[in-house]
Amino acid sequence: MDVQIDVTHTVIETPRLLLRGWKETDLDDLFEYASVEGVGELAGWKHHESREETEFVLKMFLAEKNVFAIEEKESGKVIGSLGLHDSWANRDPAFERFKVKEIGYVLSKAYWGRGIMPEAVNAAMGYCFDTLKLDALTAGHFTDNAQSRRVIEKCGFTFVKEGEYVAKALCKTFPERLYVFMKQ
Repeated sequence: MDVQIDVTHTVIETPRLLLRGWKETDLDDLFEYASVEGVGELAGWKHHESREETEFVLKMFLAEKNVFAIEEKESGKVIGSLGLHDSWANRDPAFERFKVKEIGYVLSKAYWGRGIMPEAVNAAMGYCFDTLKLDALTAGHFTDNAQSRRVIEKCGFTFVKEGEYVAKALCKTFPERLYVFMKQ
């Protein structure tokens, strides 16, 4: 079952990162990484071609209140996002009795390969289980997105099934792999 959350005033600290609610002043950092070709496309959205597109997304993050900004502590720069969304498991009879959220993330290409996303995902998992009292988290990746696959596997998720993701923004359908992590 889906649960409502609000991460606006939540701050999760890791050795290198702060996961926190978005601020209007994050616009330039969001545009910087979201405008790089290949970043959004791995998550099902087209890279931003204008600040207006980025401003629309930022306003959506602020309104929906379920997406963390990932801030690098050393620089104070926002380098990615991590959202807690409605999950496919909420419509699967095998999981319908559990409180579940889908974890989704995007990281600036300049920070790939540094172990940042597993650090962020693990911190978010602790928050989801300890504070939100969720029973499970799900995650997914396009079949050819090896980076996301590695993050999901490093964080201990278990493969459940294959599916198809319709990326409306890209007018494409992608084969995807879906995973679950049950609270222990």
